[in-house]
Amino acid sequence: MKPDSSAALPDPEATALHWRPAVAADVDAWTDLVRRIAAVEQPAWHEQRADIEQVFSSARNDPRLNTVLGFDDGGTLRAFGRVTKNPDGPKALAWGGVDPAWQRRGIGSAVLAWQQRRARERFAEDATPEPLLRVHGEERNAAQQALFAAAGFSVVRYFNEMRRPLDGPVPDVPLEPGLELVPYSPELSEAVRAAHNDAFRDHWGSEPRDEEAWGFMVNHPHAKPEWSAVVLDARSGDVAGYQLASYDPAAASRHGRREGYTELLGVRRAWRGRRIAPALLADAMRRFLADGMDYAALDVDTENPSGALGLYQRLGYAAVHRSLAWDKAL
Repeated sequence: MKPDSSAALPDPEATALHWRPAVAADVDAWTDLVRRIAAVEQPAWHEQRADIEQVFSSARNDPRLNTVLGFDDGGTLRAFGRVTKNPDGPKALAWGGVDPAWQRRGIGSAVLAWQQRRARERFAEDATPEPLLRVHGEERNAAQQALFAAAGFSVVRYFNEMRRPLDGPVPDVPLEPGLELVPYSPELSEAVRAAHNDAFRDHWGSEPRDEEAWGFMVNHPHAKPEWSAVVLDARSGDVAGYQLASYDPAAASRHGRREGYTELLGVRRAWRGRRIAPALLADAMRRFLADGMDYAALDVDTENPSGALGLYQRLGYAAVHRSLAWDKAL
């Protein structure tokens, strides 16, 4: 029997769009819509085709229940929304967008209202109390901020995208004896996943990454294992820290600069305070530079308890964009 969410779809009469859940055949149209939105809004990053394809391989977030697409009378996709949630997780996440030519018609509000209805269902399905929905947006997108505020969401966290030019000297940060920096390899993937879940268990908003989510990230078309590295404890063989990098060629073309991006950087508690993070970042810079990158870049929670923001600033990174996390208790 085909799954069916009871969350009411947006009103076709109020939005002048026809609504239904997404199917795999919508990947091209969905990707095209995301690109049209990005061309106008100019976000620092936007989803690629691989990210949208992954929606249809998710075991825990069935797209038949957790997506909605809005089409005009001619069959062109004009709006989308998605809700995700980890089983028993304390929050649901919402992602959506509206064609720039169709904005300011109440469609974004309709999608966000559907996302709230679906998020409530997800919490009820998991028997998880205190339903909470989180959305993210860039600070410079005033229309998006107004939408979230009008719907009753509140800013709960700030994140800085930071960038460091690679036209100057790269810092030399040697590791202490007993620590060994090795290239990332698929054989280390599961150990690094476990280390990541351990390293981030005290970080705000972080939830453990299961094999599905981890596999998608490390096998993403933008993943750069040759730019990634792991620090091992030579005595025990345990993963002490890691740096996983990526490269987005479309962003390079769009922004006119080539940057190596640190997707994840983590150091486990038992090894903190031993300059593992700066050693990993310095190693990443050298790898980026060797492949012709102009910048090293990363994203940081400005209130990260490990003091990451100060570390990045000392290494020459400077904030270039700020994004916000918004929450609403449902």
